[in-house]
Amino acid sequence: MFDKKKLTKINEDKQKWEETTLNKTLERFPERKDKFTTGSGEEVERLYTPNDIGDIDYNEDLGFPGKYPYTRGVQPTMYRGRLWTMRMYAGFATAEESNKRYKYLVEQGSTGLSVAMDLPTQIGYDSDHPLAQGEVGKVGVAIDSLADMEVLFDEIPLDKVSTSMTINAPASVLLAMYIAVGEKQGVSEEKLRGTIQNDILKEYIARGTYIFPTEPSMRLITDIFEYCSKNVPKWNTISISGYHIREAGSTAAQEVGFTLANGIAYVEAAIEAGLDVDKFAPRLSFFFNAHNDLLEEVSKYRAARRLWAKIMKERFNAKNEKSMRLKFHTQTGGSTLTAQQPDNNIVRVAIQTLAAVMGGTQSLHTNSKDEALALPTEDSVRVALRTQQIVAHESGVTNTIDPLAGSYYVEAKTKEIEDEAMEYINKIDNIGGAPKAIDMGYIQKEIMDAAYKYQKEVETDERIVVGMNKYKVEEETPKGLLKVDPAVGEKKKEQLIKLKQQRDNEIVKQKLSSLKKACEGDENVMPYIIDAVKVYATLGEICGVMREVFGEYEQSVRL
Repeated sequence: MFDKKKLTKINEDKQKWEETTLNKTLERFPERKDKFTTGSGEEVERLYTPNDIGDIDYNEDLGFPGKYPYTRGVQPTMYRGRLWTMRMYAGFATAEESNKRYKYLVEQGSTGLSVAMDLPTQIGYDSDHPLAQGEVGKVGVAIDSLADMEVLFDEIPLDKVSTSMTINAPASVLLAMYIAVGEKQGVSEEKLRGTIQNDILKEYIARGTYIFPTEPSMRLITDIFEYCSKNVPKWNTISISGYHIREAGSTAAQEVGFTLANGIAYVEAAIEAGLDVDKFAPRLSFFFNAHNDLLEEVSKYRAARRLWAKIMKERFNAKNEKSMRLKFHTQTGGSTLTAQQPDNNIVRVAIQTLAAVMGGTQSLHTNSKDEALALPTEDSVRVALRTQQIVAHESGVTNTIDPLAGSYYVEAKTKEIEDEAMEYINKIDNIGGAPKAIDMGYIQKEIMDAAYKYQKEVETDERIVVGMNKYKVEEETPKGLLKVDPAVGEKKKEQLIKLKQQRDNEIVKQKLSSLKKACEGDENVMPYIIDAVKVYATLGEICGVMREVFGEYEQSVRL
């Protein structure tokens, strides 16, 4: 991209500048004693010049928006065409209460819903299960059956809203419920738009809400790929998540490398199941974190886009351009929020929002200031949404595409993250792929080491977290936090008793028996799950059948 003679001259001039201007200044005014590193702990040079990106070929490495390798964005017009989808992650207590919050968010300008499920739902248990006690409705909404899903989306037209559901092990069941609600609203499957997370590998790595062993879990995922490619074509069948990998303590490069390695495993599983890569790959989506180091985060998104395009084209021989486009949702970093001085979190979220937008995200959820303490209140959710709207309409960063492109630092950092992520992918390939690397504990150990290093720096004050280890103040106990009524669990138990009394239990048994046979064979299980859902078989009953056939995953990490 640069003339070699000019690069040599720039390097010579830089050396002269260091010997004269810089060194004289340093003698009088030494630099701060801080470590000059990124949020991931990578050293940052004092100055970047064209020499740091001298080997970049513009057309091959950067190109133009909407064209391979998509470094500069997946759409030709990006936000000049339309803004990203502004999702707000919400869900708590009962479906009735969550429905009220969704309507409030839509009134405030949210353009997409993002459903949080409670822990019992995430691991396939009904609210009356002994293991659900004390957890019903606490970190998300409790969904036991189609009846709850009907209430959750009451008066919310599914042909006009895009819905994301953070659900993994029982993703097939929740998707089936959503399809059934759409049918009851008169919205056909082909009109439904949204995403299910459906990323079980990162559950084994970082989050822990798994149910079944890896092999049947991968089968459920590929069954969803196949079913949706034929029947729900606008649905994103998986959101391959780096978010939770980063929340567990990974670096930016690890977030990219481990996430794309998981993506490779899903593509390989689908191809092995007989699916055409260009049929299912366009509906794959990704989910990344946004941390506080703005320039590193922008570089991370650009690196991930370029690397995935190369993987799909060169490794999987994808021909459809849509198969090579890494589309991603972003959530601001929950682990970066502090319980101390929570108003500071508004500033953190604003920086993270800028990073996601300047990095080219397709949708965004901004965390609320009080989420280090409790589920967010309506007021704090509104501020978080307004943060996105201010960046969209007042900051100016949406007026041009990929505004930081050409920055010597950003381009150098983009290449650095891409190379480091590819090194991780190569190591995982040598192990035998992401599932094997997870089973032997390699990925978990790399994340744990990075998390330990970061935490040690915070505790020794090498890394400053404003309000927590520096600039502290005396604070009163926070007031006005959202609390879920403990009576929610009892209410849900009563609703389940009533449901089972009113439904046709003989038909429920028949549908569950048919599902069991499908699980035991090699048929696609999605039609059977949908049939069971429609007669109000519960989540726990359906997952119970699959537990019986597939068994349960047991973590056996060897570090």
